[in-house]
Amino acid sequence: MSRLPAWGQDDLPEPLPFNARNVFRVIGPGAILLAASIGGGEWLVGPATAVKHGVDVFWIATTAIILQLFFNLEAIRYTLYTGEPILTGIMRLRPGSSVWGGAYTFITILQLGVPALARGCAPVLFALFLSRMPGEQGENDTSLILISYLVMVLGVVLLASGDKIERTLERVSWAMIAYIFVFLMFVNLWYIPFDHSWKTFAGFFKFGTAPREADGHIDLLLLATLAATAGSGGIGNLIISNWVRDKGFGMGGRVGAIGGAFTGDEQGPSHVGKVFPLTETNLARWRTWWKYVEADQIWLWALGCFFGMFLNVNLALYIVDPRLQLDGPNAGAYQAQQLAAKLWGGLWGLGLINGFWILFSTHLGNTDAMVRNVTDILWTASPRLRERKGGISRIYFSVLICVTLFGGAALLFGKAMQLFKFLGFIANFVLAVASLQVLVVNNTLLPRPLRPTWWRNLMLLACCLFYSIGTWLAGTQQVPELLKAVRSLLPW
Repeated sequence: MSRLPAWGQDDLPEPLPFNARNVFRVIGPGAILLAASIGGGEWLVGPATAVKHGVDVFWIATTAIILQLFFNLEAIRYTLYTGEPILTGIMRLRPGSSVWGGAYTFITILQLGVPALARGCAPVLFALFLSRMPGEQGENDTSLILISYLVMVLGVVLLASGDKIERTLERVSWAMIAYIFVFLMFVNLWYIPFDHSWKTFAGFFKFGTAPREADGHIDLLLLATLAATAGSGGIGNLIISNWVRDKGFGMGGRVGAIGGAFTGDEQGPSHVGKVFPLTETNLARWRTWWKYVEADQIWLWALGCFFGMFLNVNLALYIVDPRLQLDGPNAGAYQAQQLAAKLWGGLWGLGLINGFWILFSTHLGNTDAMVRNVTDILWTASPRLRERKGGISRIYFSVLICVTLFGGAALLFGKAMQLFKFLGFIANFVLAVASLQVLVVNNTLLPRPLRPTWWRNLMLLACCLFYSIGTWLAGTQQVPELLKAVRSLLPW
């Protein structure tokens, strides 16, 4: 078990009977992950890629969502059996919890520590409240930075409210998803011709089509970012198991959850999981829990990611001038401006609200993912922190304040799209490495009847290969741009 304590033992909690009514009562982690997924990838990176390299390259997005789906399912498999997040399972691998805990803490902050989506929200809110695009009257970047800070504060307030963070996130996520999809479906069905939509849809299945060149080159870093952000992108895929635990799926119901800031709950989740004996009763319950997992991840998260990307890209291709490169700081607000100019004036405000919800939902999910990941690592690895007054909730909100202050400083040194490309590069690397680790965890720590089948293991290997190629292409052929992004984060 590599230094972490051995699991406890208990029976698997009995799930509700599997039916349509109970599905909507039980699922929820997929809604949080979907709200966090439909963000910069769909509203910024997807349209920018479509305008620059054409829609036929979106087979990359389809492949990415399928591979990330299997990654998510296999990460959740470990949590259903043990009640522990998948990162705790990885910390049980050699060389030990200190090495993997430290490595993933560093990678988490590296990928999500810069709040790129808060920076992306700023032009949208500026345009919404002042009814004009930023910079039209000579404003400098200071006003957008201040709005970004307000977005970050709003995220902190939401995460601090409620009696359980996962429940708060779930309710907020359902509300944001509802508005986003109602708006996108209305605009796409009412205004965009069917033949245009069909051409866009077909582009998601032209596997192997090479991207067209733009200005004599192919932006490989942008394509790698699309591959990561078409789904959840690295750390977000790992955190799904933490939300599954806090929702109470499987043995997560025997472990506990992270409480809100003001609940006074000093207990929190156990730092070590519990497993169930392989009786017929428990195995029958396992199969029912797995049906709920598939409903949550396949029918909610995966299909939501696909249609979220399709609807945004289809809309952008219809309204955006193909000569424009959607990589500027006002890219999100510009799309709302084009909606109003080319379709209907009332879509200016509605489009800006939609853009804000899309970007803010991802900012909120990314913030919780980063803080939750670091918190669970500290809670699992440090007996000294577990003994302190306030429990895991105090650790969570201490980390939240620290990363908010760090993110506020980092915002001064980069633009939204530039920061988002850096996030995408790191996400490719995380998915490449973590795919192999999830495979090892499930095939060594789980009992044989619960281990994944050979073809599921093959999908994890394919995920590793796909994102290894993305990491290599972006890292070797776009080094100057990557270094520019890194330098933009450094004050010197």
